[in-house]
Amino acid sequence: MTQVTQDQADLALALEAAAKAGEILMRYWSAPSQLTVTEKRAGDFLSQADLEAEASLRKTLLQARPGDGWLGEETGETDSVSRRWIVDPLDGTTNFLRGIPHWAVSVALEVDGIRRLGVVHDPVKSETFSASLGCGTHLNGRPVRVSQTVQLGSALFGTGIPFGDMAHINDHADDIARLMPHCAGVRRMGAAALDLAYVAAGRLDGFWERRLRPWDIAAGLVLLKEAGARVEALDTTDQPERSGTVLTATPALFTRFAEVLRAYPDKRA
Repeated sequence: MTQVTQDQADLALALEAAAKAGEILMRYWSAPSQLTVTEKRAGDFLSQADLEAEASLRKTLLQARPGDGWLGEETGETDSVSRRWIVDPLDGTTNFLRGIPHWAVSVALEVDGIRRLGVVHDPVKSETFSASLGCGTHLNGRPVRVSQTVQLGSALFGTGIPFGDMAHINDHADDIARLMPHCAGVRRMGAAALDLAYVAAGRLDGFWERRLRPWDIAAGLVLLKEAGARVEALDTTDQPERSGTVLTATPALFTRFAEVLRAYPDKRA
């Protein structure tokens, strides 16, 4: 099997798995009183919807690819192998629990350290963003690209705001204070996977956030790169895949956007 054929088969499998997980989540979305919720830490919630969706993803993906590895938000990591699935069964859990229709299933496949495909599935809006290396980014099967915005003053950016006892709250507040005078607005929508997908589809012109986890960004990074976005870390010596700190925008905006956000006196990325 050629790599292209393998990628196509893997992407079809990822789409199937995300759709099945989305069906489970929609059943709970329609009957929220059935949910039992626990708090992992301040502001970070877990429900049986997360757990059942991740169990479904794992069953679908690993039954079809029994030799693959696994990294899931709720079930952790298996021993390292050349291929592993990286999944977030419910990105935007707080939105989900509060009845805010902005959350998604995120599925990525990493092969020999390279993320080869990504799927971000939004069941509420019936939108599925997908990409595989060399084949572009698609929304419900149609090609999409980053926006054509060229002026920072016209640009709309997304971000995630730290909460609870996160140590980098002040750093992020400083970021916003520096950026806001130069752009058309900043949105904090509460689901990083969808924020990255929205940049890839041209709905947002860029995005940044600190200290995200691998399952938050694995699929989104593939979408971004295949849609033509520039992607770096805030610290130019680091990589988003390693640090979890993401800075991305359209090529026309990236340099100026990065200059504004990197204009702090020390390295706090």
